[in-house]
Amino acid sequence: MATVGIVGAGAMGLAAAYHALKAGHRVTVYEADTVPGGMAAHTDLDGLSIERFYHFVCKADAATFALMRELGIGERMRWRDTSMGYFVDGKMYRWGDPLALLTFPKLSPMAKLRYGLQMFLSTKRSDWRPLENLAAKDWIERGAGREAYDVLWRRLFDLKFFEYADTVSAAWIWTRIKRIGTSRRSLMQEQLGYIDGGSETLVRALVEAIEARGGEIRLGTPVQEVVVTDGRVTGIRTAAGVDPVDAAISTMPTPYVSKLVPALPDDWKARYDGIVNIGVVCVLLRLSKSVSPHFWVNINDPAVEIPGIIEFSRLRPVEDTVVYVPFYMPQSHPKFGRDDAAFVAESMAAIRRLNPAVGEGDLKASLVGRLRHAQPVCEAGFAARVPPIRTPIAGLQVADTAFYYPEDRGISESVRYGAMMAAGVGG
Repeated sequence: MATVGIVGAGAMGLAAAYHALKAGHRVTVYEADTVPGGMAAHTDLDGLSIERFYHFVCKADAATFALMRELGIGERMRWRDTSMGYFVDGKMYRWGDPLALLTFPKLSPMAKLRYGLQMFLSTKRSDWRPLENLAAKDWIERGAGREAYDVLWRRLFDLKFFEYADTVSAAWIWTRIKRIGTSRRSLMQEQLGYIDGGSETLVRALVEAIEARGGEIRLGTPVQEVVVTDGRVTGIRTAAGVDPVDAAISTMPTPYVSKLVPALPDDWKARYDGIVNIGVVCVLLRLSKSVSPHFWVNINDPAVEIPGIIEFSRLRPVEDTVVYVPFYMPQSHPKFGRDDAAFVAESMAAIRRLNPAVGEGDLKASLVGRLRHAQPVCEAGFAARVPPIRTPIAGLQVADTAFYYPEDRGISESVRYGAMMAAGVGG
């Protein structure tokens, strides 16, 4: 059995550790943060334990359900009827079902027909490969038409991907449409899930299972280098020194991999460095009033420079109203370096635009989370750009959320990849 070092204690790293320990390996997990969980970790919002970055569960997330059952927390899964809204040019519209589309006044009858048909067929499609070399913009315009793209999609892409908006992969956006579109109780009713107690319930269960099997999780311990000798992984270097290992699994964002593993061949470094990531500043608000009846609101309004808001308390019942306001942008964007107060102020201004009844006095607490590498930019043809998980260095596997392509980021894909990488130890 091998001694395995795992870089990163997010959901993928924890799942990899758990499955590697089950296989009989010796495991140490290294995490720079002071808490485990990565993007699924919780924070304290004025006494409320809640995810730093929003998460929800869809009915297609089989890997999450299987792991929860295995950890003895399967009964903590909860489902709730949810809805979506679309705020366009100063007015809120119900969205997400055929009747909402039929009554939506911002599209012509032909555009509605084409859009509805494309979305329906997307939920029936099972093969993403014919879409792989298409840009999402071109795919949507071919199917639903330019009118539907301009009203429903253009501003969302522009505000999330900026200069990359026109090149995002059709295969990637299709998987998002299908995942949400098939998470329904009926044609007219969306149904999404959450874990009772939040994502921390799963994170804690994984941590306890890892420690019960003799694994170690070292928090506040950034990895400085994956040490390689004669083409094979031999150690994990931290400020405390080098721990000898037979195998290593890196779950860090790919932009860090070249520096983490200096022994990688230059052509492999170039592949990791070539994966572009968009950053996010995610504002978390605790309010005394609801913003809308909807869990998710997409926004196409010239006065609001965010693509949408998530009223999380419409999914997970908590005290007060909890809203996430994500500002996606390249790290080079001038707004990225603004202070927290500026983002909170802009978030509240956007919320008042959506619902003027919400005033400054309704803000009870706020937190701002930042990630430099939050969303990989999956452009058309992205599958050919993702390196293999198994590197040319013996014993080293590397993956992050970009490797889920065409699937998007999510706990289910994280735990699936963690199990897969654990199975690859010693292979």
